[in-house]
Amino acid sequence: MLYRENGQFKTSYRSDQQIFPIAQDRIAVALMLAAAFVAVPLLASEYLYTSILIPFVIMSLAALGVNVLVGYCGQISLGSGAFMAVGAYGAYNFFVRIPGMPLIATLILGGLCAMFFGILFGLPSLRVKGLYLAVATLAAQFFSDWMFLRIQWLTNDSPSGSVSVTKLKVLGMALDTPMARYLFCLTLLAVIALLAKNLVRGAIGREWMAIRDMDVAAAVIGIRPMYAKLSAFAVSSFIIGVAGALWAFIHLGSWEPAAFSVEVSFRLLFMVIIGGMGSIMGSFFGAGFIVILPIVLSRVLPALGDLVGVELSTAAVSHAELMTFGGLIVWFLIVEPHGLAKLWSIGKQKLRLWPFPH
Repeated sequence: MLYRENGQFKTSYRSDQQIFPIAQDRIAVALMLAAAFVAVPLLASEYLYTSILIPFVIMSLAALGVNVLVGYCGQISLGSGAFMAVGAYGAYNFFVRIPGMPLIATLILGGLCAMFFGILFGLPSLRVKGLYLAVATLAAQFFSDWMFLRIQWLTNDSPSGSVSVTKLKVLGMALDTPMARYLFCLTLLAVIALLAKNLVRGAIGREWMAIRDMDVAAAVIGIRPMYAKLSAFAVSSFIIGVAGALWAFIHLGSWEPAAFSVEVSFRLLFMVIIGGMGSIMGSFFGAGFIVILPIVLSRVLPALGDLVGVELSTAAVSHAELMTFGGLIVWFLIVEPHGLAKLWSIGKQKLRLWPFPH
């Protein structure tokens, strides 16, 4: 009975079209933001920051970028790891070659580098789609691996492609503690998620969804497929590039091209599929599933082995973790192919009707 719209009257188009039209949703989002920005810094440990919270926040941002392209525009991409790498190395070059370069400007410029790279490899989407487009974007992954290993200027003349950054500051404040890095990443995630939510609700988002549903029909009603597809690649690559720069600068500190391998691309795609394609909230659910579940399994499986009297080696735990993780992914795809966001939506609809059956 708490999740009802009784008495919440809309007296203007603006109030009817707001992101959270139900007052309970606005209260819940405000409480979650307060918990993330206030409660977590008061209670979290250093291990929680470095191993769970910071990777979750950055991967949520990357999954958000992939969801813009795959979920909203329907363009299958396997080059997300390459876009993250371009964002990371692009930001690195601006950071080390321009003295006194602000960190926020560095991240934005890294995202712009990834945006132009994404538009370049998004050009095949004008002619091919489906599996052929996936293979075309996969070429970006191999090209980026070759580029950062062979063109030493991009890695500041490092022969192995390994680079590092230190002494990060934002507005004069040093990011030298896990809490400061977490709050910085969380702030960027909140801002970009809000902008992406408004973008997909507008005219550009409706064009993307029309292209996703049927590009021929979208072209008939006046939507330009070239503009819609390339704009989706641009926005998606920019967000993924910023996430890649954050992953390199904030989480890793020092990295090499192998940190953005094709495995990262598949992981981001799994986040979108499991969380829910075409859903901003699904990006957070998918990132939480992919980032947190392996850590939980690594703790639970040895405990279960001790409980039944079976001593599991480290290799056995690792293999069992991968098997369990893969099995859960398949189970989720069979039970709810629209992702965890669909389950969340169904739960909210049932709460609006509870305790009545219809």
